[in-house]
Amino acid sequence: MSEEKRFVHLHLHTEYSLLDGATKISKLFARCAELGQPAVAITDHGNMYGAMSFYKEAAAYNKNPEHTFKVKPIIGCEVYTAPDRKSCPAPGDKMYKANHLVLLCKNEKGYHNLVKLVSAGFTEGFYRKPRIDFDLLSEHSEGLICLSACVAGELPQAILAGDLEEADRVVKRFKALFGDDYYVEIQDHNLRSQKTVLPYLISVARANNVKLVATNDVHYLRKKDSRSQKVLQCIAFGDNLPPDEDKETEITESAEGVDDDSYFPTKEFYLKSREEMEAVFPNLTEALDNTLEIMDKCEDCSPYFKRKMLYPVYDPPGGMSSGEYLHSLMEEGLKKKYGTITKAVRERADYEFKIVSEMGFVDYFLVVWDFIHYAESVGIPVGPGRGSGAGSIIAYAIGITKIEPLGFDLFFERFLNPERVSNPDFDIDFCVERRGEVIDYVRRKYGDDHVSQICTFGTMAAKAAIKDVGRVLNVPFSEMNKITKLMPKMMGKLTIEHVLGRKLDRDGVNHEVPELRELYESDSVLRQVIDIAIELEGMPRQTGLHAAGVIICRDPIAEHAPLSMNGQGVVACQYNMIQVEELGLLKMDFLGLMNLTDIKKAVDLVEQDTGRKIDFYAMKYDDPEVYRMIGEGDTHAVFQLESGGMKSFMRDLKPDCIEDIIAGISLYRPGPMQYIKTYVYNKKHPDEIKYKHPALKKNLEATYGVMVYQEQVMNICRELAGYSMGGADSIRRMMSKKKVAALAAERVTFVHGGTFTNEKGVTVNVPGAVANGMSEQDADQLFSEMMDFASYAFNKSHAAAYAYVAYQTAYLKCHYLKEFIVAVLNNRINKIDEITNYLMYLKQKDIKVLPPDINKSIVGFSVEGDCVRVGLAAVKGVGSAIMEEMVAERNANGPYKDLYAFLSRMYNVKLNSRMIESLIYAGAFDSFGKARSVLIQAYPLLQDRVAADNKAKAGGQLSMFDMFDEADGGMDEFVYPVVEEYPLRDKLRMEKQVTGVYLTGHPLQPCAEALSAMRYNSADIHKLDPTDDESDEPAEQTELQDGSTVTLRGMIISSEKKFSKGGKEFGIGVLEDLVGTVEVMVSPSKWQQLKNMLEPDKLVTVTGRISASGDRPAGIWATSMEEWKDAAATEAPVREAQKICCYLSGGMDSSLTNDILDIARTYPGKDTLYIKDTSSGEIYRSAVRLDARRARAEMVDLLGENNVRIA
Repeated sequence: MSEEKRFVHLHLHTEYSLLDGATKISKLFARCAELGQPAVAITDHGNMYGAMSFYKEAAAYNKNPEHTFKVKPIIGCEVYTAPDRKSCPAPGDKMYKANHLVLLCKNEKGYHNLVKLVSAGFTEGFYRKPRIDFDLLSEHSEGLICLSACVAGELPQAILAGDLEEADRVVKRFKALFGDDYYVEIQDHNLRSQKTVLPYLISVARANNVKLVATNDVHYLRKKDSRSQKVLQCIAFGDNLPPDEDKETEITESAEGVDDDSYFPTKEFYLKSREEMEAVFPNLTEALDNTLEIMDKCEDCSPYFKRKMLYPVYDPPGGMSSGEYLHSLMEEGLKKKYGTITKAVRERADYEFKIVSEMGFVDYFLVVWDFIHYAESVGIPVGPGRGSGAGSIIAYAIGITKIEPLGFDLFFERFLNPERVSNPDFDIDFCVERRGEVIDYVRRKYGDDHVSQICTFGTMAAKAAIKDVGRVLNVPFSEMNKITKLMPKMMGKLTIEHVLGRKLDRDGVNHEVPELRELYESDSVLRQVIDIAIELEGMPRQTGLHAAGVIICRDPIAEHAPLSMNGQGVVACQYNMIQVEELGLLKMDFLGLMNLTDIKKAVDLVEQDTGRKIDFYAMKYDDPEVYRMIGEGDTHAVFQLESGGMKSFMRDLKPDCIEDIIAGISLYRPGPMQYIKTYVYNKKHPDEIKYKHPALKKNLEATYGVMVYQEQVMNICRELAGYSMGGADSIRRMMSKKKVAALAAERVTFVHGGTFTNEKGVTVNVPGAVANGMSEQDADQLFSEMMDFASYAFNKSHAAAYAYVAYQTAYLKCHYLKEFIVAVLNNRINKIDEITNYLMYLKQKDIKVLPPDINKSIVGFSVEGDCVRVGLAAVKGVGSAIMEEMVAERNANGPYKDLYAFLSRMYNVKLNSRMIESLIYAGAFDSFGKARSVLIQAYPLLQDRVAADNKAKAGGQLSMFDMFDEADGGMDEFVYPVVEEYPLRDKLRMEKQVTGVYLTGHPLQPCAEALSAMRYNSADIHKLDPTDDESDEPAEQTELQDGSTVTLRGMIISSEKKFSKGGKEFGIGVLEDLVGTVEVMVSPSKWQQLKNMLEPDKLVTVTGRISASGDRPAGIWATSMEEWKDAAATEAPVREAQKICCYLSGGMDSSLTNDILDIARTYPGKDTLYIKDTSSGEIYRSAVRLDARRARAEMVDLLGENNVRIA
């Protein structure tokens, strides 16, 4: 295409105009090249989320030698403007609406100004939209080109309002600011509003000698994509696509102009060719040509994103330089940690300091040291290290890490490598409850504008996209399920096109689902759903915050990267965590580790109870009692060693040193698990280990001849083949990333020698393994073994740090079991499965668990002599604030004498009937000496008495209880109802109902020994559920995973028959064991064979396949079930049928009656349902049999707590 026939799109919205733009950046540049367009701009609505992705995609496209036509990227934004960015006007006020304005970067100065403007829109001007104003624009206009924008711009809006004088003033104002870089923008998408303003825009531009520029408001690539974009907007607004959405129309605009969020009424918002734009503006070719003029004005944008050193500068005390201060801290730390500084320590410290100084990371070390030093000074627990940073002796000396690297043979080069381009990365674990305090400290020290968090993007996953599209297109949910049920449960990196067979994965594997392909080809409606979902899949849907990432910058961050702010006022960088590091910004991960909180609270309890202050970094990690406990598999609550499989591994291994724990953590992962048996055998038979070379013995002896760590791969490359440590690290990373072509060449170098070129382009000679005395065959085989191993090899520095945490938790558990488990329980107060698990463990260790007691419990769990007391927080539905008031009142004025005293003293606290009943059922008032059934009947009467007494006191009268001297009777005058106590099974059931756990017993307690002998229990299954958001601790590795076969034993407590979409019967039951419950699902193919096993109260052994994906909690698809005939099991109590009564006041014809029956049918069982009309006294006994325990919660939601009773 000739130069004069070219055209550049300068107004374009990518997928980062969230749920509005449907232009995928990944497809944009190829389409521009196809149309012969030499440049394209990104102008997303009010943000720059996609700017760096846009640039990187352009760079990658243009770098490809197959792409001979290059496309220049132009960075811009369609900002929102307001008369006053800081105002919050009322609807209807002329300052309420945000107008549009397009800004494009001419040069690097313009980029920095645009970043500042976009950031200020969020941090200073956010009101419905991120807004700037003319004053701010005037301060940051240099280097920017300004277009007057679409019909929502200030200029077109003035014209639509009929104020042509204002339109002229707008043009003059912007021309005065931008000069020849101000253009009047014209568009025509066949909208009436645009046709109305067009002649006036031309007139006012020419009158002021301002050039016109033609744009298309691009929201999708091709005309056929218009439907996808409309669906996207319907998803955004929770709407359905109108039935006439395909109709081309002109819309009537109000005087105020087009609504920014309205649906697009035509199909013209796509990336048009020059010819198509000429057809729109046949007499305005200069407006088309001006797009090329603007393109020429815009310089290459690569300098905007070039990596710079933007790490914060540390300000040392006493006028010292950063280098001097780090060196002094290092020397002081070395003396403190080592005493006598050996030659090895000196050489390592000097070498590291040289590398850190030469590579410019002195301030980085000081910044990290400073906030860790602060955390420790105010008692915030900090982890011993995480990742490769534990390999630094400087980090150890100054207290960033707590792992001595030389003794564990940890490599500095794994962390910081002069031959590697990437920067070092200290990830720091903090107590999960106080991590925020450290971030606040960093903000105070460096300034709010120098610190921010990092944006993340929630994307439209395959199944969610299908369901969203189907809803918008009015497709029944059941039809959408036909699609999603055929897709793999865990899509991972697979896309819809993968499962349709259109694409192979990165390893060349075909993941086609033939049934899905057949459905796609045979059902036109579902084909349309899938086609649109493919277009939308992977698009950002909403922004979020990185769980741990924090940026710290030497300059205000908004000078280098755009910022946004969420509804809670948290400021975050608009670029993702990888991009901020590529810019040269310091990203720190402030991670929360729950186990550090466990340790801190346990240590505090030990000091409180015994007076002993435990310092884990002043002790040796060699306590034989600790290793004996671990070797017995007694690792409940021990970090990283708690799973059933890990317990079994530890029992086989019998670890006797910290190295064994490090290796255990490293091996117990998918991949290296295959070497566990070899490792255990070799540990027990070291004389049988054969090494092919002395260097291998030196490197593998600590792990009994088994390759376990990445560091071992590096050392073998260095000592056997002669690579430098930097080169060895490069080989290790090639292997882990499976770079096949590069490794083929390196195999020759490793075996026979040759040259190696590092990441910085420096070439060095490598002698090779053969030259160092290894046979060619052995060297070649060793290289293959390393390739196989390196893809899942573990970082020893990371494993060593976590082994320290594991040992610390094990030490506390071994020597201070009660205090440790209490700390663990209090950190998991809302995790019922874990609470149940740990309480059962205490009972197995013969530690009595005492129920909550209003006169003895604190809010959390506590140690009480040789027992553990359940805290009031275990009782559901009361609320921590009210519990704290109960405890505070007791501490201030003494124990509560009886229920009346409690109600009286808590009269001004908002206690409702449900709270009181929950406390009664939990046993919190058992110490008053009255049966729970009696208290349930008595408390309403006592509440009335308390209310009457307080009313009497308010009137200056004596209450009836003031008339009695407490010594002469007091509340003994109150006659409690005579009610038989609940049967034990009902007390246990109600305990669990209000606390989630059994406190004073368990229906399966007679079977405890047989149940504990099972390898797995329900808690092991629930560990496969997605981890919670409260902590950043990694999931403990386990051999159990989705699809694993497992056997459990317990009692069926409820079951439900269901029907598949094809009308086939299947069932879902709930199996309870001593530590919790788990769903057991019986498929249609197994239903007839196993349905009798799902009867409530039946004791069963179930074997099945774990299902741990999708939205449901982890459960088991049963393959076999049999009734449990263990002798002890026959003694387990069987729950008798119960009665549940629902009370109505509107008569039996009330619609509530049908709702009650619907709930009853949802939970089939053997209990009897009664419905009583309180107005007439009529009682109806339903023929529907239900599981009253499971149905109760929904009935309470329907009728209220006081209108549902179980007997």
